[in-house]
This record gives sequence, structure tokens and C-alpha cells, in this order.
Amino acid sequence: MNTLEENVTRGTDQLQPQHHDEFGLSPLVSVSIMTPPIPSVPSKVFDEPINPGEFPDDMHPPENFAMVCPYIYRSGMPKKRNYPFLKKLKLKSILTLILEEYPQQNQTFLSHNGIRLFQFGVAGNKEPFADIPEDVMCEALVTLMDRRNHPILIHCNKGKHRTGCLVGCLRKLQEWSNTSIFDEYRRYSAPKSRSMDQQFIELFDVRPVLHKIDYCHLPLWPTISDIAPFVKRHCIEQSRNNNGEDEADTSR
Repeated sequence: MNTLEENVTRGTDQLQPQHHDEFGLSPLVSVSIMTPPIPSVPSKVFDEPINPGEFPDDMHPPENFAMVCPYIYRSGMPKKRNYPFLKKLKLKSILTLILEEYPQQNQTFLSHNGIRLFQFGVAGNKEPFADIPEDVMCEALVTLMDRRNHPILIHCNKGKHRTGCLVGCLRKLQEWSNTSIFDEYRRYSAPKSRSMDQQFIELFDVRPVLHKIDYCHLPLWPTISDIAPFVKRHCIEQSRNNNGEDEADTSR
């Protein structure tokens, strides 16, 4: 055996556990670790369908329900079974886009819960004649941009097309790209997305909205931070104007 093999053998021998007899230092101790078995879960637990009737009463949101941004929600027309869920949202307002008279049972629910109703009735974008009036959409956006109305729920009948147009115009105020706006619109309007709705959103002019919104009560959204200096200046000027009017009234 050459020197290299001797060194390897010697090193290996030093790593081997030493068995001591009765004259040695200590006997070899063997330790055994027992791992408890993992209980098996019956496969039928996952295979059984969920019965909607087993959900609590306050877990039934309206059709097409989703959060748009903090304190703004969207959905289809609320029904009686959705009332407990809506109570959980602690809504201050509901903004509806339907043309028809608001259902009486919904009016009763709003009255009992101190919820204010804003109705901006529009017919929707349907070829070849019906389209959404821009001035009505502008007024609806002004309502949404006032945080004193929050939390607020937007809805039409199905929560798809008219609601999708209003949310799309709101996204323009939030400076979303058209690609992101249309992707969100199609997600909720599928499988009957309307090209006229998307054209309406693309061509909608947000400048009239910016002239009408109350900058002192804007929502505290990060996307509004770019106009914060203008907001502050506007509030100061508005305060000065109000003080001037009060002084003029006093002098009379």
C-alpha cells in the first residue's frame, strides 16, 4: 500500500464509530427517533360539492361584485339575499345607472340603513342609436370622486356594460393605460363585450370632470397624488373666497 492509500485508510478509520468493550470508556449508545404518522384525509372531503345554502347569510354578494378601489365597489342589481352582505360594507351611498324606477324593496333597505341613493339613468351603448350621454357620466364621476359619499356601490342591472363604462372612465382619471382599462372591462362584460363601450371610454374627455370635482374632498388614493399641489392651492383659494363672501355679508 503506498503512502497516499495509507493516509486515506487512516483518515477513514478515524471517522468510524468506536465500539468500546467493558474495559473501554463507554459503550456505543443507539438513539432511535420515531416520527408520528401523518393522518390521512378522506378523499371524499374534497370531492363533495359545496352547497350554497350552507354559507352564512352575510356571505352572498351581488352578481359581478368586486372592489374597484378603496371604498368603491361594483356589482349587478342587489337582491334581497344580498342585503346582509351589503350591511357588512357599511355603505354610505349607492350609485345606480338604471333608467327604471329603483325597486321598492331596495329603497326600503336603503332607508332602513341610512344609505343615500344617486341615480344617473343611462340607456347604454347599443348600436345604432342609443349611447351614453357624456354629461351624465361626468356627473356620476363627480359623485364618485367625493369621499364624503364613500363607501359607495356602483351598479346597473348586470354590473357589466354601463357599470363597466363608468369604471373605465374612472380609470382614466386614475391614469390607467387603455390596455389595462379594456382588459378590466372585458373581464366583467364577457362574453358580450361591446366595442362601442370601449370606444366611449377611449374618447371620453375627463377635463370637464376635473373642473367640477370638489378638490377638498378627493379620495386619498395614491393615483391622485400628482394633482396634490393643485388640490392644496384650490382649497386655499376656495377658503379665501368663502371668507370674502362671509365678510361681505357681515358688512351689509
